[in-house]
Amino acid sequence: MISHSCRPGRLHDVKVRPFEEVVAHHGATVLRVCRAVVGAADAEDAWSETFLSALRGYPDLPEDANVEAWLVTIAHRRALDVGRARARRAVPVEAVPERADARADPAARDPDLWTALQRLPAKQRHAVAYHHIAGLPFTEIAAILGNSPDAARRAAADGIKNLRAHYREDEKP
Repeated sequence: MISHSCRPGRLHDVKVRPFEEVVAHHGATVLRVCRAVVGAADAEDAWSETFLSALRGYPDLPEDANVEAWLVTIAHRRALDVGRARARRAVPVEAVPERADARADPAARDPDLWTALQRLPAKQRHAVAYHHIAGLPFTEIAAILGNSPDAARRAAADGIKNLRAHYREDEKP
């Protein structure tokens, strides 16, 4: 039996109502949510993704579910996904730079420093790179290296000490 006393958005006849009717009834609301999250340019993609996701979950939706709230939640998540995908897209440029910016690559600025860094023992090299190049805190470095934060701090300090002692050693006559 279909309940006609339901508020819009509250459907007690989820199993009976065809999905096409759900799309027709809530499509405009979902599109407004998508536009609000990602803008007009990507809203239609997010809208489509929302209803594709909803179609998969619709048969398992409880009979007393608030379909509109369920769809808005899905729309919000799909719109965020579409926005993230847009942010990852390559941006075309007129000309490819001939060489990378030297500030971005320590090896381009100072190949001797890179060579000296490669000579360090692995734990020291990794601790120096993770902390001084990537900017990670010692707690995260410890998790990566499989030791304690104090051991990671010590490895980075020893690595810097070794670099100071042996850096540019090859240039000396």
